[in-house]
Amino acid sequence: MEERLDPALVRMITAVLLGGILGILNSTMVAVGTDVLAADFGASLSTIGWATTGFLLAVTVAIPFTTWAVDRFGGRRTWLSGLAVFLAGALAAGLSWDVGSLIAARVVQGLGAGILDPLVLTLLARAAGPARAGRVMGLMGVVLSLGPVLGPVAGGAVLDVLPWRWMFLLNVPLGLVAVLLALRSIRGDDASAPAPSRLDVRGLALLGPGFAAIVLALSQAAEHSAFTTASVLVPLVAGVVLLLAYGAHAKRAAAPLIDLRLFARGGFTASVAVMALVGLGTFANLFVLPLYYQQMHGHGVLAAGLLVAPVGIGGAISMPLAGRLSDRIGARMLVRGGAIVALLAGLAFTWMGPDTAQAWPAVAALVMGLGLGFVGAPTMGSLYRTLPPRLVPQGSSALYMLNQLGASIGVVVVTLILETAGDAMTGFHGVYWFAIGAIVLVLAASPLLPGREER
Repeated sequence: MEERLDPALVRMITAVLLGGILGILNSTMVAVGTDVLAADFGASLSTIGWATTGFLLAVTVAIPFTTWAVDRFGGRRTWLSGLAVFLAGALAAGLSWDVGSLIAARVVQGLGAGILDPLVLTLLARAAGPARAGRVMGLMGVVLSLGPVLGPVAGGAVLDVLPWRWMFLLNVPLGLVAVLLALRSIRGDDASAPAPSRLDVRGLALLGPGFAAIVLALSQAAEHSAFTTASVLVPLVAGVVLLLAYGAHAKRAAAPLIDLRLFARGGFTASVAVMALVGLGTFANLFVLPLYYQQMHGHGVLAAGLLVAPVGIGGAISMPLAGRLSDRIGARMLVRGGAIVALLAGLAFTWMGPDTAQAWPAVAALVMGLGLGFVGAPTMGSLYRTLPPRLVPQGSSALYMLNQLGASIGVVVVTLILETAGDAMTGFHGVYWFAIGAIVLVLAASPLLPGREER
Protein backbone atom coordinates (compact mmCIF):
# COMPACT_ATOMS: atom_id res chain seq x y z
CA MET A 1 0.00 0.00 0.00
CA GLU A 2 1.32 3.44 -0.88
CA GLU A 3 2.63 5.50 2.04
CA ARG A 4 0.69 8.70 2.68
CA LEU A 5 2.58 11.96 3.06
CA ASP A 6 2.88 13.16 6.64
CA PRO A 7 0.55 16.15 7.38
CA ALA A 8 3.54 18.23 8.55
CA LEU A 9 5.28 17.51 5.25
CA VAL A 10 2.13 18.48 3.34
CA ARG A 11 2.01 21.84 5.17
CA MET A 12 5.67 22.42 4.44
CA ILE A 13 5.20 21.56 0.75
CA THR A 14 2.26 24.01 0.55
CA ALA A 15 4.32 26.82 2.10
CA VAL A 16 7.29 26.22 -0.20
CA LEU A 17 5.23 25.90 -3.38
CA LEU A 18 3.31 29.12 -2.65
CA GLY A 19 6.56 31.05 -2.29
CA GLY A 20 8.07 29.32 -5.31
CA ILE A 21 5.21 30.09 -7.68
CA LEU A 22 5.48 33.83 -6.96
CA GLY A 23 8.95 33.98 -8.52
CA ILE A 24 7.96 31.86 -11.51
CA LEU A 25 4.81 33.92 -12.19
CA ASN A 26 6.75 37.17 -12.03
CA SER A 27 9.31 35.99 -14.58
CA THR A 28 6.66 36.06 -17.34
CA MET A 29 3.82 38.22 -15.99
CA VAL A 30 5.28 41.63 -16.87
CA ALA A 31 5.74 40.80 -20.57
CA VAL A 32 2.04 41.42 -21.30
CA GLY A 33 2.21 44.89 -19.73
CA THR A 34 5.12 46.20 -21.81
CA ASP A 35 2.95 48.52 -23.93
CA VAL A 36 1.11 49.90 -20.87
CA LEU A 37 4.35 50.55 -18.97
CA ALA A 38 6.00 52.19 -21.98
CA ALA A 39 3.03 54.56 -22.41
CA ASP A 40 2.84 55.42 -18.71
CA PHE A 41 6.57 56.16 -18.33
CA GLY A 42 7.06 57.63 -21.81
CA ALA A 43 9.82 55.10 -22.49
CA SER A 44 10.67 52.90 -25.47
CA LEU A 45 9.65 49.23 -25.58
CA SER A 46 13.31 48.17 -25.52
CA THR A 47 13.90 50.19 -22.34
CA ILE A 48 10.83 48.73 -20.63
CA GLY A 49 12.04 45.29 -21.70
CA TRP A 50 14.82 45.67 -19.15
CA ALA A 51 12.20 45.30 -16.40
CA THR A 52 12.00 41.66 -17.48
CA THR A 53 15.62 41.22 -18.58
CA GLY A 54 16.92 42.74 -15.33
CA PHE A 55 14.72 40.37 -13.33
CA LEU A 56 16.01 37.30 -15.20
CA LEU A 57 19.65 38.39 -14.95
CA ALA A 58 19.30 38.98 -11.21
CA VAL A 59 17.79 35.51 -10.81
CA THR A 60 20.79 34.00 -12.59
CA VAL A 61 23.31 35.95 -10.49
CA ALA A 62 21.66 35.02 -7.17
CA ILE A 63 21.26 31.27 -7.77
CA PRO A 64 24.91 30.31 -7.03
CA PHE A 65 24.90 32.32 -3.78
CA THR A 66 22.02 30.17 -2.50
CA THR A 67 24.27 27.09 -2.64
CA TRP A 68 26.45 28.52 0.12
CA ALA A 69 23.76 30.45 2.04
CA VAL A 70 21.61 27.38 2.72
CA ASP A 71 24.59 25.65 4.38
CA ARG A 72 25.70 28.77 6.24
CA PHE A 73 22.36 30.06 7.52
CA GLY A 74 20.06 27.05 7.13
CA GLY A 75 17.20 26.44 4.75
CA ARG A 76 14.55 28.15 6.89
CA ARG A 77 16.40 31.44 7.39
CA THR A 78 17.58 31.55 3.78
CA TRP A 79 14.01 30.94 2.55
CA LEU A 80 12.57 33.71 4.74
CA SER A 81 15.35 36.08 3.66
CA GLY A 82 14.63 35.33 -0.01
CA LEU A 83 10.93 36.02 0.52
CA ALA A 84 11.75 39.31 2.28
CA VAL A 85 13.98 40.49 -0.59
CA PHE A 86 11.40 39.44 -3.18
CA LEU A 87 8.56 41.26 -1.37
CA ALA A 88 10.67 44.41 -0.92
CA GLY A 89 11.31 44.41 -4.67
CA ALA A 90 7.64 43.82 -5.47
CA LEU A 91 6.54 46.70 -3.22
CA ALA A 92 9.19 49.01 -4.70
CA ALA A 93 8.13 48.05 -8.26
CA GLY A 94 4.50 48.82 -7.45
CA LEU A 95 5.51 52.24 -6.07
CA SER A 96 8.10 53.07 -8.77
CA TRP A 97 8.04 56.64 -10.10
CA ASP A 98 10.06 56.30 -13.31
CA VAL A 99 11.46 53.59 -15.56
CA GLY A 100 14.82 53.56 -13.76
CA SER A 101 13.25 52.90 -10.37
CA LEU A 102 11.05 50.18 -11.90
CA ILE A 103 14.06 48.37 -13.40
CA ALA A 104 16.02 48.68 -10.13
CA ALA A 105 13.06 47.29 -8.17
CA ARG A 106 12.71 44.39 -10.60
CA VAL A 107 16.41 43.59 -10.11
CA VAL A 108 15.84 43.41 -6.34
CA GLN A 109 12.79 41.21 -6.95
CA GLY A 110 14.89 38.97 -9.19
CA LEU A 111 17.56 38.59 -6.51
CA GLY A 112 14.86 37.33 -4.13
CA ALA A 113 13.48 34.97 -6.75
CA GLY A 114 17.01 33.68 -7.45
CA ILE A 115 17.27 32.66 -3.79
CA LEU A 116 13.82 31.06 -3.72
CA ASP A 117 13.92 29.11 -7.00
CA PRO A 118 16.71 26.57 -6.26
CA LEU A 119 15.79 26.52 -2.58
CA VAL A 120 12.34 25.14 -3.45
CA LEU A 121 13.98 22.00 -4.78
CA THR A 122 16.52 21.83 -1.94
CA LEU A 123 13.91 22.08 0.83
CA LEU A 124 11.54 19.61 -0.81
CA ALA A 125 14.28 17.10 -1.59
CA ARG A 126 15.65 17.19 1.96
CA ALA A 127 12.21 16.86 3.53
CA ALA A 128 11.02 14.06 1.25
CA GLY A 129 14.15 11.92 1.20
CA PRO A 130 15.22 9.69 -1.72
CA ALA A 131 12.31 7.25 -1.35
CA ARG A 132 9.69 9.96 -1.96
CA ALA A 133 11.73 12.32 -4.15
CA GLY A 134 9.75 11.60 -7.32
CA ARG A 135 6.39 12.07 -5.64
CA VAL A 136 7.32 15.43 -4.12
CA MET A 137 9.08 16.62 -7.28
CA GLY A 138 5.88 15.78 -9.14
CA LEU A 139 4.07 18.31 -6.96
CA MET A 140 6.85 20.81 -7.65
CA GLY A 141 6.34 20.07 -11.33
CA VAL A 142 2.79 21.42 -11.13
CA VAL A 143 4.25 24.82 -10.21
CA LEU A 144 6.92 24.60 -12.91
CA SER A 145 4.29 23.68 -15.52
CA LEU A 146 1.61 26.21 -14.65
CA GLY A 147 3.78 29.13 -13.51
CA PRO A 148 5.17 30.27 -16.89
CA VAL A 149 1.77 29.75 -18.57
CA LEU A 150 -0.28 31.51 -15.90
CA GLY A 151 2.10 34.49 -15.67
CA PRO A 152 0.92 36.22 -18.89
CA VAL A 153 -2.69 35.21 -18.19
CA ALA A 154 -2.56 36.65 -14.68
CA GLY A 155 -0.85 39.80 -15.94
CA GLY A 156 -3.47 40.27 -18.64
CA ALA A 157 -6.31 39.69 -16.17
CA VAL A 158 -4.89 42.26 -13.73
CA LEU A 159 -4.41 44.86 -16.47
CA ASP A 160 -7.99 44.37 -17.61
CA VAL A 161 -9.44 45.55 -14.29
CA LEU A 162 -6.69 47.29 -12.29
CA PRO A 163 -3.81 49.77 -12.83
CA TRP A 164 -0.48 48.18 -13.79
CA ARG A 165 0.98 48.73 -10.32
CA TRP A 166 -1.18 45.89 -9.01
CA MET A 167 0.80 43.39 -11.08
CA PHE A 168 3.47 43.92 -8.42
CA LEU A 169 1.48 44.98 -5.36
CA LEU A 170 -0.64 41.81 -5.36
CA ASN A 171 2.56 39.89 -4.60
CA VAL A 172 2.74 41.55 -1.18
CA PRO A 173 -0.33 39.97 0.53
CA LEU A 174 0.40 36.62 -1.16
CA GLY A 175 4.01 36.81 -0.05
CA LEU A 176 3.02 37.63 3.53
CA VAL A 177 0.83 34.52 3.58
CA ALA A 178 3.83 32.53 2.32
CA VAL A 179 5.96 34.00 5.14
CA LEU A 180 3.39 33.03 7.80
CA LEU A 181 3.09 29.51 6.41
CA ALA A 182 6.89 29.17 6.31
CA LEU A 183 7.25 30.31 9.92
CA ARG A 184 4.77 27.63 10.99
CA SER A 185 5.83 24.71 8.80
CA ILE A 186 9.52 24.92 7.79
CA ARG A 187 11.71 23.57 10.56
CA GLY A 188 15.14 24.89 11.45
CA ASP A 189 18.23 22.95 10.45
CA ASP A 190 20.02 20.44 12.65
CA ALA A 191 22.33 22.33 15.01
CA SER A 192 24.77 19.38 14.98
CA ALA A 193 25.40 19.72 11.23
CA PRO A 194 29.06 20.34 10.29
CA ALA A 195 30.15 23.96 10.00
CA PRO A 196 29.91 25.24 6.42
CA SER A 197 32.95 26.30 4.45
CA ARG A 198 33.78 29.94 3.83
CA LEU A 199 31.97 31.66 0.97
CA ASP A 200 33.80 31.15 -2.32
CA VAL A 201 33.82 34.86 -3.13
CA ARG A 202 35.95 34.48 -6.26
CA GLY A 203 33.70 31.70 -7.55
CA LEU A 204 30.61 33.80 -6.85
CA ALA A 205 32.13 36.74 -8.75
CA LEU A 206 32.83 34.50 -11.76
CA LEU A 207 29.95 32.01 -11.96
CA GLY A 208 26.82 34.15 -11.48
CA PRO A 209 27.93 37.05 -13.71
CA GLY A 210 29.25 34.56 -16.29
CA PHE A 211 25.89 32.85 -16.67
CA ALA A 212 24.09 36.21 -16.52
CA ALA A 213 26.26 37.59 -19.34
CA ILE A 214 25.44 34.62 -21.57
CA VAL A 215 21.71 34.92 -20.79
CA LEU A 216 21.95 38.65 -21.62
CA ALA A 217 23.71 37.87 -24.92
CA LEU A 218 21.01 35.37 -25.82
CA SER A 219 18.21 37.80 -24.97
CA GLN A 220 19.88 40.48 -27.10
CA ALA A 221 20.25 37.99 -29.95
CA ALA A 222 16.53 37.27 -29.70
CA GLU A 223 15.70 40.99 -29.71
CA HIS A 224 17.93 41.83 -32.71
CA SER A 225 17.55 38.47 -34.50
CA ALA A 226 21.32 38.37 -35.05
CA PHE A 227 24.50 37.23 -33.32
CA THR A 228 26.87 39.68 -34.98
CA THR A 229 25.95 42.88 -33.13
CA ALA A 230 28.13 44.31 -30.37
CA SER A 231 25.25 44.04 -27.87
CA VAL A 232 25.38 40.24 -28.38
CA LEU A 233 29.09 39.57 -28.90
CA VAL A 234 30.41 41.62 -25.97
CA PRO A 235 28.37 39.90 -23.22
CA LEU A 236 28.76 36.52 -24.95
CA VAL A 237 32.56 36.73 -24.97
CA ALA A 238 32.58 38.12 -21.41
CA GLY A 239 30.34 35.28 -20.23
CA VAL A 240 32.48 32.57 -21.84
CA VAL A 241 35.67 34.06 -20.36
CA LEU A 242 34.12 34.27 -16.88
CA LEU A 243 32.87 30.67 -17.02
CA LEU A 244 36.22 29.38 -18.24
CA ALA A 245 37.88 31.28 -15.41
CA TYR A 246 35.44 29.71 -12.97
CA GLY A 247 36.28 26.26 -14.32
CA ALA A 248 39.99 26.87 -13.72
CA HIS A 249 39.25 28.27 -10.25
CA ALA A 250 36.96 25.37 -9.27
CA LYS A 251 39.71 22.83 -10.01
CA ARG A 252 42.04 24.53 -7.53
CA ALA A 253 39.61 25.68 -4.83
CA ALA A 254 39.20 23.59 -1.69
CA ALA A 255 35.44 24.29 -1.50
CA PRO A 256 34.18 25.77 -4.79
CA LEU A 257 30.71 27.24 -5.00
CA ILE A 258 29.66 24.41 -7.36
CA ASP A 259 32.05 21.48 -7.55
CA LEU A 260 32.47 20.55 -11.21
CA ARG A 261 33.14 16.95 -10.14
CA LEU A 262 29.36 16.69 -9.81
CA PHE A 263 29.28 16.30 -13.58
CA ALA A 264 31.45 13.18 -13.35
CA ARG A 265 28.31 11.43 -12.08
CA GLY A 266 26.60 10.14 -15.20
CA GLY A 267 23.12 10.18 -13.68
CA PHE A 268 23.47 13.77 -12.48
CA THR A 269 24.80 15.01 -15.81
CA ALA A 270 22.01 13.25 -17.69
CA SER A 271 19.39 14.72 -15.33
CA VAL A 272 20.51 18.34 -15.67
CA ALA A 273 20.94 17.93 -19.45
CA VAL A 274 17.42 16.55 -19.81
CA MET A 275 15.96 19.36 -17.68
CA ALA A 276 17.81 21.95 -19.80
CA LEU A 277 16.25 20.39 -22.90
CA VAL A 278 12.81 20.39 -21.24
CA GLY A 279 13.26 24.11 -20.50
CA LEU A 280 14.24 24.68 -24.12
CA GLY A 281 11.19 22.81 -25.48
CA THR A 282 8.76 24.33 -22.99
CA PHE A 283 9.72 27.93 -23.67
CA ALA A 284 9.76 27.32 -27.42
CA ASN A 285 6.12 26.27 -27.05
CA LEU A 286 5.21 29.23 -24.84
CA PHE A 287 6.87 31.65 -27.27
CA VAL A 288 5.48 30.41 -30.59
CA LEU A 289 1.95 29.22 -29.75
CA PRO A 290 0.60 32.69 -28.80
CA LEU A 291 2.02 34.03 -32.08
CA TYR A 292 0.26 31.26 -33.99
CA TYR A 293 -3.11 32.11 -32.43
CA GLN A 294 -2.59 35.84 -32.94
CA GLN A 295 -1.29 35.70 -36.53
CA MET A 296 -3.31 32.77 -37.90
CA HIS A 297 -6.57 33.21 -36.00
CA GLY A 298 -6.59 36.90 -35.05
CA HIS A 299 -6.82 36.50 -31.26
CA GLY A 300 -5.80 39.16 -28.75
CA VAL A 301 -3.03 38.77 -26.15
CA LEU A 302 -5.22 37.48 -23.30
CA ALA A 303 -7.14 35.01 -25.50
CA ALA A 304 -3.88 33.71 -27.00
CA GLY A 305 -2.46 33.28 -23.50
CA LEU A 306 -5.49 31.28 -22.40
CA LEU A 307 -5.24 29.06 -25.49
CA VAL A 308 -1.63 28.21 -24.55
CA ALA A 309 -2.77 27.02 -21.10
CA PRO A 310 -3.21 23.35 -22.23
CA VAL A 311 0.61 23.01 -22.28
CA GLY A 312 0.76 23.83 -18.58
CA ILE A 313 -2.40 21.90 -17.73
CA GLY A 314 -0.97 18.77 -19.36
CA GLY A 315 2.18 19.04 -17.28
CA ALA A 316 0.20 19.73 -14.10
CA ILE A 317 -1.84 16.55 -14.70
CA SER A 318 1.03 14.24 -15.56
CA MET A 319 3.83 15.38 -13.26
CA PRO A 320 2.34 14.21 -9.92
CA LEU A 321 1.47 10.81 -11.43
CA ALA A 322 4.87 10.46 -13.11
CA GLY A 323 6.70 11.46 -9.95
CA ARG A 324 4.82 8.88 -7.88
CA LEU A 325 5.52 6.15 -10.42
CA SER A 326 9.22 7.03 -10.57
CA ASP A 327 9.56 6.25 -6.84
CA ARG A 328 8.60 2.66 -7.76
CA ILE A 329 10.15 2.02 -11.17
CA GLY A 330 12.82 4.70 -11.61
CA ALA A 331 12.99 7.44 -14.21
CA ARG A 332 14.30 5.77 -17.34
CA MET A 333 11.16 4.12 -18.74
CA LEU A 334 8.91 7.04 -17.80
CA VAL A 335 11.19 9.58 -19.48
CA ARG A 336 11.33 7.49 -22.65
CA GLY A 337 7.55 7.14 -22.76
CA GLY A 338 6.98 10.84 -22.08
CA ALA A 339 9.51 11.86 -24.71
CA ILE A 340 7.81 9.66 -27.33
CA VAL A 341 4.40 11.21 -26.50
CA ALA A 342 5.87 14.74 -26.73
CA LEU A 343 7.54 13.78 -30.01
CA LEU A 344 4.21 12.71 -31.51
CA ALA A 345 2.62 15.99 -30.38
CA GLY A 346 5.47 17.93 -32.02
CA LEU A 347 4.92 16.02 -35.28
CA ALA A 348 1.20 16.86 -35.10
CA PHE A 349 2.09 20.57 -34.96
CA THR A 350 4.20 20.24 -38.12
CA TRP A 351 1.10 19.03 -40.03
CA MET A 352 -1.12 21.95 -39.02
CA GLY A 353 -1.90 24.88 -41.31
CA PRO A 354 -3.55 28.31 -41.03
CA ASP A 355 -7.00 26.80 -41.63
CA THR A 356 -6.68 24.03 -39.02
CA ALA A 357 -9.56 24.03 -36.52
CA GLN A 358 -8.41 25.62 -33.26
CA ALA A 359 -9.34 22.52 -31.25
CA TRP A 360 -6.44 20.55 -32.78
CA PRO A 361 -3.58 22.84 -31.64
CA ALA A 362 -5.16 22.84 -28.16
CA VAL A 363 -5.25 19.03 -28.11
CA ALA A 364 -1.68 18.79 -29.39
CA ALA A 365 -0.55 21.33 -26.75
CA LEU A 366 -2.23 19.28 -24.01
CA VAL A 367 -0.54 16.10 -25.25
CA MET A 368 2.81 17.91 -25.44
CA GLY A 369 2.39 19.04 -21.82
CA LEU A 370 1.45 15.51 -20.72
CA GLY A 371 4.54 14.08 -22.40
CA LEU A 372 6.94 16.69 -21.03
CA GLY A 373 5.44 16.14 -17.56
CA PHE A 374 6.44 12.47 -17.73
CA VAL A 375 9.95 13.64 -18.59
CA GLY A 376 10.31 16.43 -16.01
CA ALA A 377 9.14 15.01 -12.67
CA PRO A 378 11.00 11.66 -12.85
CA THR A 379 14.15 13.46 -14.02
CA MET A 380 14.08 15.90 -11.10
CA GLY A 381 13.44 13.03 -8.69
CA SER A 382 16.33 11.01 -10.13
CA LEU A 383 18.69 13.96 -9.72
CA TYR A 384 18.20 13.90 -5.95
CA ARG A 385 18.56 10.14 -5.77
CA THR A 386 22.03 10.38 -7.35
CA LEU A 387 23.35 12.98 -4.87
CA PRO A 388 24.20 12.73 -1.17
CA PRO A 389 22.24 15.26 0.96
CA ARG A 390 25.22 17.61 1.38
CA LEU A 391 25.41 18.12 -2.40
CA VAL A 392 21.69 18.77 -2.94
CA PRO A 393 22.04 22.62 -2.80
CA GLN A 394 24.81 22.50 -5.43
CA GLY A 395 22.72 20.18 -7.59
CA SER A 396 19.70 22.49 -7.33
CA SER A 397 21.76 25.52 -8.37
CA ALA A 398 23.29 23.71 -11.34
CA LEU A 399 19.85 22.45 -12.40
CA TYR A 400 18.25 25.90 -12.29
CA MET A 401 21.08 27.68 -14.07
CA LEU A 402 21.16 25.16 -16.92
CA ASN A 403 17.36 25.14 -17.15
CA GLN A 404 17.45 28.95 -17.41
CA LEU A 405 20.14 28.71 -20.07
CA GLY A 406 18.10 26.14 -22.01
CA ALA A 407 15.04 28.38 -21.92
CA SER A 408 17.10 31.36 -23.16
CA ILE A 409 18.59 29.32 -26.00
CA GLY A 410 15.09 28.14 -26.93
CA VAL A 411 13.76 31.69 -27.20
CA VAL A 412 16.75 32.80 -29.32
CA VAL A 413 16.49 29.88 -31.75
CA VAL A 414 12.72 30.29 -32.06
CA THR A 415 13.15 34.01 -32.80
CA LEU A 416 15.77 33.33 -35.46
CA ILE A 417 13.65 30.62 -37.08
CA LEU A 418 10.62 32.92 -37.24
CA GLU A 419 12.66 35.86 -38.56
CA THR A 420 14.38 33.88 -41.33
CA ALA A 421 11.37 31.81 -42.45
CA GLY A 422 9.71 32.70 -45.73
CA ASP A 423 6.26 33.03 -44.11
CA ALA A 424 4.68 32.70 -40.67
CA MET A 425 3.46 29.12 -41.15
CA THR A 426 6.85 27.91 -42.37
CA GLY A 427 8.42 29.49 -39.29
CA PHE A 428 5.84 27.84 -37.05
CA HIS A 429 6.65 24.42 -38.51
CA GLY A 430 10.39 25.12 -38.23
CA VAL A 431 10.05 25.83 -34.51
CA TYR A 432 8.40 22.47 -33.93
CA TRP A 433 11.05 20.62 -35.93
CA PHE A 434 13.55 22.31 -33.60
CA ALA A 435 11.52 21.15 -30.55
CA ILE A 436 11.41 17.63 -32.00
CA GLY A 437 15.22 17.70 -32.23
CA ALA A 438 15.44 18.61 -28.53
CA ILE A 439 13.10 15.72 -27.65
CA VAL A 440 15.25 13.30 -29.67
CA LEU A 441 18.22 14.39 -27.53
CA VAL A 442 16.15 13.63 -24.41
CA LEU A 443 15.58 10.11 -25.74
CA ALA A 444 19.31 9.77 -26.36
CA ALA A 445 20.12 10.79 -22.77
CA SER A 446 17.43 8.64 -21.13
CA PRO A 447 19.55 5.43 -20.83
CA LEU A 448 21.83 7.29 -18.37
CA LEU A 449 18.93 7.98 -15.97
CA PRO A 450 18.26 5.57 -13.06
CA GLY A 451 16.02 2.61 -13.92
CA ARG A 452 13.99 0.22 -11.76
CA GLU A 453 17.08 -1.46 -10.26
CA GLU A 454 18.68 1.91 -9.31
CA ARG A 455 15.66 3.70 -7.88
